[in-house]
Amino acid sequence: MTDAAALPGQPRGGAIGGRATPRAHCVLAPNPSPMTLDGTNTWIVAEPDAEAAVVIDPGPLDEAHLRNVTATAERLGKRVALTLLTHGHPDHAEGAARFAELTGSPVRALDPALRLGEEGLGAGDVVTTGGLELRVVPTPGHTADSLSFHLPADAAVLTGDTVLGRGTTVVAHPDGRLGDYLDSLRALRSLTVDDGVTSVLPGHGPVLSDAQGAIDYYLAHRAKRLAQVETAVEEGHRTASEVVAHVYADVDRSLWPAAELSVRAQLEYLDEHGLL
Repeated sequence: MTDAAALPGQPRGGAIGGRATPRAHCVLAPNPSPMTLDGTNTWIVAEPDAEAAVVIDPGPLDEAHLRNVTATAERLGKRVALTLLTHGHPDHAEGAARFAELTGSPVRALDPALRLGEEGLGAGDVVTTGGLELRVVPTPGHTADSLSFHLPADAAVLTGDTVLGRGTTVVAHPDGRLGDYLDSLRALRSLTVDDGVTSVLPGHGPVLSDAQGAIDYYLAHRAKRLAQVETAVEEGHRTASEVVAHVYADVDRSLWPAAELSVRAQLEYLDEHGLL
């Protein structure tokens, strides 16, 4: 879910859909929009020689897409053994229950309301299916329940909406909080420094082959926007809608409602830190 189109200087990635790493294959959902970019990336992740696969974010409740994901897994010689959710927004999670019916796979998520089965997901969890290892990385901020999944064997991280392949993501206030989001970006950056992560496999948009560059860009962009919001308030723009019209004047107006959520999160953050 994005609050802007591609921005100058942002690292660019590879193609959308198909094989992205030795273990990760993308199936693009047919739900393009200004908020979802080309559509939702549904990820099939498995060890190359294993039968069992994990699907991350089955996507919207679109029967053709869900069946396509199942068929693609079968063409790859895989059986869907587990479904994981990065967060509960409908473009990622609405199809999960139907997908579970089609595949017989349990659904694991941070939010208990989204789970189908007894197991959830939390900090420090390691998912092992068919020899695959996925490490759960809590990344709240876009939403309170946002998770990323570190795939160490491919030096990659699947980020859902926390880092996108193009544009920047919404801090979906009030559920999303800017302080949490900045901490999550720093945690992801630590993966690039301490754990050798080089690629971002996002929930929307193309794969990013320079993970550290992408995250540094996000941190710089957030700092710039926060400074712009602070300046706008000092200049007398008091409401979130007034700040959006001033700060996001160069952004397509169809994205202003999403931008307003981020601005509300920024105003809350500035207030909490005594900067307003």
